[in-house]
Amino acid sequence: EVQLVESGGGSVQAGGSLRLSCTASGLTFDDDDFDMGWYRRAGDECYVVSRISSSGRPFYANSAKGRFTISQDNTKNTVYLRMNNLKPEDTAMYYCAADAVFADYVVPCPKDTWGQGTLVTVSA
Repeated sequence: EVQLVESGGGSVQAGGSLRLSCTASGLTFDDDDFDMGWYRRAGDECYVVSRISSSGRPFYANSAKGRFTISQDNTKNTVYLRMNNLKPEDTAMYYCAADAVFADYVVPCPKDTWGQGTLVTVSA
């Protein structure tokens, strides 16, 4: 059974930074069958923020480009999302996911296979 555990959320002022972490168990990071990544929840809908392939190739939503950096440590089975220059509109629950097909938009969400989520709050 795959388990994903997120951490690193918190409250910051606009312009601040946070680093989210997601540690996985029950899977192997260098498995070619799936990508790892992060979704952001808005109501009952989730939108991909960033994802990374098993080979380390990153993808970013337009809202994350230039501000967020995704990385992974295969030895720790952990994926990170470094978020810089945070804005109030980044405020959301962030979920870690591992999936063979990373949809840009998921509804309803979160999926049962995702982590429990970590809350990011950015004040103006």
